[in-house]
Amino acid sequence: MPLTFHLDPPLTPTLHDGILTLWTDVTNAGGAVGFVPPVTREAIRPELLRHLTAMAEGGHRLLLGLDDTGTPAATAFFSFNTHRLMTHWVWLYTVMVHPSHQGKGYGRDLMRAAETAARGFDGIDAIRLSCRGGLGLERFYASCGYKEVGRVPGAIRVAPDDHRDDITMLLPLG
Repeated sequence: MPLTFHLDPPLTPTLHDGILTLWTDVTNAGGAVGFVPPVTREAIRPELLRHLTAMAEGGHRLLLGLDDTGTPAATAFFSFNTHRLMTHWVWLYTVMVHPSHQGKGYGRDLMRAAETAARGFDGIDAIRLSCRGGLGLERFYASCGYKEVGRVPGAIRVAPDDHRDDITMLLPLG
């Protein structure tokens, strides 16, 4: 059954808890969403609160994918630029699909929904994201139409002896 996507859903305590669980589960399954496993919900909570605060201030928007039970199964956060010369593109952050739903095409569905949402944002010409090297994520994003536009070797340290490239991808909307 496909996911149902919602842009800027009302943030209830249940939804907040579901996103926190999603983020924790994705990280602990090896997902590259800002943390390294093992991680607890309490370790992720401050970062989620930063995202939610930015949403309340108008700097972020949430695209949420719900499964057929209404449980958060996928997210992507849009972050708007405040620099006057860069307000024509958005960042896409914390792109994730729950491990139990991976392999079903939901990642592509999420990326299509993100593109559709961004096309509806006034004055936005492109989506930019960054991803952690070493996991093949850049190939996935390329298959969704994104182009690699930058790479900083070894910029991400996931462990003292494990450095990964920080890869920047861009999807023009024109």
